[in-house]
Parts: sequence; C-alpha cells; structure tokens
Amino acid sequence: MIRYLRLILLALLGLFLLTVALANRAVVPVRLLPEDLAALTRLTWAMELPLFLIIFGGIIAGVLIGFVWEWFREHGHRATASQKSREVARLERELAVLKDATSVPPKDEVLALLEKP
Repeated sequence: MIRYLRLILLALLGLFLLTVALANRAVVPVRLLPEDLAALTRLTWAMELPLFLIIFGGIIAGVLIGFVWEWFREHGHRATASQKSREVARLERELAVLKDATSVPPKDEVLALLEKP
C-alpha cells in the first residue's frame, strides 16, 4: 500500500514539474551582474536559458545548500556521539576484563560447592 502511495506521489510530482517546465519555456537572459555594475567592472557575462531551468536550478541549489548547512550544524552532535561510542566500547572491554578476572573458579571442588549461591 505504501509502495503504491509513493509511486502515485512521485507520478504527481513528475506531472507537476512537467507542467511547470511546459508553462515556462520562454528564453530569458541570465547575467552575472546587473547591467550598470557589469559596465563598470567590464564583466558582461550573460547567457540565455529557458526559465524552467533557472527555476529548477534554484530549487536544486537551495536543497543542496540546506543539506550542507545542516551537515555542518550537526557536526558537534556527530562528534559527541562518536566520542561516547568510543567510551562505551572502552568501558565494555574493561568490564569484560574485570568479569574474566573475577570469574576464576576455585581450584578446590569443596570450596567451589560452598561458594555457589
């Protein structure tokens, strides 16, 4: 059921993106700088692209910037979790050594019977 729901949602998203692309096919100029600033700096780079490519490029750039921003923001949490996981592993090894050291059976069978609870 969830699989079909996911496929339906993906189909609707694809149909929506196709509709946006068809509605925004007009070619628009994309400039590196505004015209006045470009004339001042002599950087007059410009390209003509369909509007839907600019829209989709902006969406993709925003998602990528958001992912990178979140990855950097959570760096402290990941570092703390890694440190705690190393500490837990160290303590588990130490506990295993202590259990092995205290679980040495007595050599006398009579004492072993008396020490059993």
